[in-house]
Amino acid sequence: MYLDDELSAVFGNAGLIGTVFIFLRFFFFILFSNLIGLLPYVFTGSSHIVFTLSFALPIWLGRIVWSIKNQYNNIFAHLVPAGTPVALISVIVVIETVRNVIRPGTLSIRLAANIVAGHLLLTLLGSQGPALGIAYTLVLMVGLVLLLCLELAVACIQAYVFTILRSLYINELCGISFNKQIS
Repeated sequence: MYLDDELSAVFGNAGLIGTVFIFLRFFFFILFSNLIGLLPYVFTGSSHIVFTLSFALPIWLGRIVWSIKNQYNNIFAHLVPAGTPVALISVIVVIETVRNVIRPGTLSIRLAANIVAGHLLLTLLGSQGPALGIAYTLVLMVGLVLLLCLELAVACIQAYVFTILRSLYINELCGISFNKQIS
C-alpha cells in the first residue's frame, strides 16, 4: 500500500490507467529476483546489466517516443530550465540531453553494482572459513549472518529505489507538460 501511494503521488491523475500497477509488478519482480539470489547456488538475474537495462530502457524509450509524437514542443522546451541565460542555452540543452539519455543506464548499473557487491562480499568472506581456526570461524559465521541480514535489506531497498527513481525519471521527462494537457 505504501508503494502504491508513493507511485500514485508521482503520477497523480496524469498517469495512464494501469501505470502504477505495472510499476508495482516490476517492483515485486525485482524484489523476488534479489531475494531468491541470496540463496546458495542460485543465479541472481538482477546482478547483470542486461537484466536491469531490460527493465529501465523500454519504458524510458516508450515515454520518449510518446512524448516526441504527442508533445513535440514541450519535450524540447523542457530541456532548457526557466531563467537560463541566452549564452548558455546551447550548452544546457546538450547537458540535459545527455542527462536524459544516460539515466536508464546509470539506474541499471546502480542496481546491478549494489547486488553484485553484496554477493561478492558474502562469497569472499564465506570462502575464508576453511583457512581459519574454530574461534575465528565462529566469528566469521556471526559476521556472515549479519551480512546476510544486511543483504536482505539491500535487496528490498534496491527494488524500491529502482522502481521509484524510474517512475520519477519518466514523470520528470514530460510530466509537467502532460499535466498541463489534462487541465
